[in-house]
Amino acid sequence: MRVFVSGSIAYDYIMVFPGRFRDHILADKMHVLSVSFLVDSLTRLRGGTGANIAFNLGLLGECPVLVGAVGEDFAEYRGWLESHGVDCGMVKVVEREHTASCFINTDLQDNQITAFYPGAMSQAATVSITDVGATPADLVLIAPNDPAAMNRHVDECITHGIPYLYDPSMQLPRLERADLERGCKGAKILAGNDYEFGMMAEKLGLDEVELRGLAPVTVMTQGEAGALITADGVEYQIPPAKPIRVVDPTGAGDAFRAGFVVGLKRGLPWPIVGRLAALTAVHAIENRGPQQHKYTLDEFRARYHENYGPLESF
Repeated sequence: MRVFVSGSIAYDYIMVFPGRFRDHILADKMHVLSVSFLVDSLTRLRGGTGANIAFNLGLLGECPVLVGAVGEDFAEYRGWLESHGVDCGMVKVVEREHTASCFINTDLQDNQITAFYPGAMSQAATVSITDVGATPADLVLIAPNDPAAMNRHVDECITHGIPYLYDPSMQLPRLERADLERGCKGAKILAGNDYEFGMMAEKLGLDEVELRGLAPVTVMTQGEAGALITADGVEYQIPPAKPIRVVDPTGAGDAFRAGFVVGLKRGLPWPIVGRLAALTAVHAIENRGPQQHKYTLDEFRARYHENYGPLESF
């Protein structure tokens, strides 16, 4: 079984303003707002849900096929992903366009002003899952991306009998109810955090128990409480792994999905699948940025042993 990852590919530009935004915004002048903040740091990080998941799959010894659209500035990012085992041969490069970019300015009270430029991601819907080689013997991960691309890939997977994991998460506000319902009902696995499951249930007019019954398998992350896997009506409560430090939660959900897929692909019992996912996620939160962590498989096995006991057949 090959793993295809359809999702966003982006650069995150992180800036820090050494003050408080509110001290420079006049409430009675909001209708003519014009402010400029001199920042004292700028960091460019590799991100995007699809790329983050693929990166973590590569760390775990897989060779995922990344599916998405990028700009002409992708060359360095491509080299980084390929050096970590990701197949970028099916990533579409859009001429005279930039890779999707997120500009985040944070003040000393953790308030944020964010601008997102989709760039080449706007053409992600022009990439076909079947044209890049996915078959019913494979697994497709449909992660947040341009909504038209998500809907196209859902339709292709359903039409051609290709199993897929559906993770609408941050695109939930943009997806139409009918598209969300089709994505959930056709999925082999439905994934999200507990807040996102609440949003999905509300949008579909269901309670959460009914929502978890739409797909054969659902996996709901619950932050510090761990995760809940529901498979064929049986619930498995997954304990969290212990972080060495908590630096940045960005990318933890993407890492979790990668660990989950690796356990699923290897046919492991659901409790172990969940524990693998939880341990993969905890590595992400210990570093600033979703692709700044690293480990060997031996180090991963040793840390699994520390958290959960012996790990066989991995």
